Amino acid sequence: MKNIIVIPARYHSTRLKGKVLLKLGNKAVLEWVLDNVSKSKFADDIVVATEDERVYEFVIRLGYKCFITSDKHESGTDRIGEVLMNLQNYYYIINVQADEPFIKPEIIDKIFEELHNEKNAHIVTPITIINNLQEINNPNVVKVVFDKNYYAIYFSRSPIPYNRGGNAIYYKHIGLYGYKRDALFSFINLPKSYLENVEKLEQLRAIENGLKIKCVVVDYEGISIDTKEDLERAEEFIKKLKL
Repeated sequence: MKNIIVIPARYHSTRLKGKVLLKLGNKAVLEWVLDNVSKSKFADDIVVATEDERVYEFVIRLGYKCFITSDKHESGTDRIGEVLMNLQNYYYIINVQADEPFIKPEIIDKIFEELHNEKNAHIVTPITIINNLQEINNPNVVKVVFDKNYYAIYFSRSPIPYNRGGNAIYYKHIGLYGYKRDALFSFINLPKSYLENVEKLEQLRAIENGLKIKCVVVDYEGISIDTKEDLERAEEFIKKLKL
C-alpha cells in the first residue's frame, strides 16, 4: 500500500488571489511547500492538483508532477479526489495545503506513520499549541478540541474551549490531512453539513458524519498564507530564521 502527497493549489483563492505563486523571500509560496515535502522519507510520490495553467506550468518547470483538475471543485479535498481517481495504487494520502510554506517533512512522515498504525482513524491531522493571544482570536487560525485519545471533538474559528477558569490550553490545526483511501472517497461523497456551512470548515463534515479524526500534537511555528498580512509575517519569519 503506497503513500502519496497531493498538494491542492488553487490559483483563484478567495482571500488572496494567486497566493501560491506569490514571492516569499527568493521563492514562490508553492515552491517552499514543494521543497519541504520532497524531503519526506515515506512519500512514494508527490503531485500538485490545480485548476490553473499558470500553476501547472510553474510546477512542471520545477520538475514535479501536476494535474489540471476541474475549476468547479469547492474544496481541495474534492480536487484531490479527482486526481486519485486516476492513481489507483495509493492507499495512504496526505493533503498538504499549498499555503503552508514552512511545513516540516518530519510532520508529514509522522502523519504517514500514524495512518499506517492507527486502525480506528479515518483521518489523521497535526495540531500544535498556540502561544499567543493574537492567534487565539484570529478566525483564520482554526482551533481544535479533542478527547483523551486525541480524537477531534470539534474545530472552530472561535477560541475553544471558553477560558472561564483561566487555565485553558489552545491548539491550532495545521493545514495538512492524512486519509486512508476509502475514507477520502467516503468523505467526498457526503453532502455538505450544517456545521461545515456555519464555520466554513470542511473537516466538520467528517465529524458530523461519524468519521474519526486523530490529532497528532507536533512542534510547529509555521504561518499559513491567507492574507497579505500573513505574507508580510512570513517574510519576517524568514529573516528571523535566516532561511
